[in-house]
This record gives sequence, C-alpha cells and structure tokens, in this order.
Amino acid sequence: MAEKRLCQLRFSKENVEQVTALVANHMRFKDVRQMRLSTLKRFFRLANFPEHLELHRLDVLASNGYTDAYDYVMDKMREFSREQIRPARLITGRDLIQAGYKPGRALGRALEAVETAQLECEISTPEEAMTLARAVLDPPST
Repeated sequence: MAEKRLCQLRFSKENVEQVTALVANHMRFKDVRQMRLSTLKRFFRLANFPEHLELHRLDVLASNGYTDAYDYVMDKMREFSREQIRPARLITGRDLIQAGYKPGRALGRALEAVETAQLECEISTPEEAMTLARAVLDPPST
C-alpha cells in the first residue's frame, strides 16, 4: 500500500525502497531477543538501519513506552564490531567452483550455510567453511 501511494506521488525509487523496507520490517523488533545471532546480525545489515531503529523507538514511545527491544538492540550494536556484523567471506562461489562444484542454487545454499555458521561464531577458517559447504553440497546418501 505504501509503495503504491509513494509511486503515485512520484517519490524517488530510493525513497520508495526505504519507506517500503521501514514498513515491512518495523514489527521485527518485537522478536529481536529471540532471534538467532545470525538473524540479528543480518537484521543490523538492513540499508539505513539507524532509520529502522529510530522508527521503532518513536513507535514504542508513541504507543506503550516499552523500550526494552530498542535498548537490547543498542546494547548488541555496541557489542558487535562492524566486522562481526559483516565479516569477510571465508569462501566464495569461485572457491567452490574451483573445487569442482557446478554453479547453481545448491552453491548459493552452501554459501548461505557457511555465512550463517560464521555469523553464529561456529566456524572461523576457510577450511572449516569448505568442510561445511561440502557437507551441504554432498549430503550422505540414505
């Protein structure tokens, strides 16, 4: 609804995308304490995340006044370094292709599993990443 109206009013594509993202994600703050570490870190990577956070703060102040989720997010943002939120990739699709795998959706799923494990602090080396990717790409036959 917001996207349609903003387009009718001829807002820029950038503004339409940001407002649409703000509307789509504003209720996610109620779940931040239950989010997996990887989900929380990906949430922090939303474009213009400070705007999302400020919208949440204003929303709760205008309604119930409970800033618990806001305070939790602020604490976590102070706790995590930029590198922890958006770490350098341990492996890439090119690495998997060089290891003999074909490009495709399976490669994307393997890379996502590697990134999730990295964000969860379960793996930290390229060797561990390659082992996990191989496990995803070559599941044991049953």
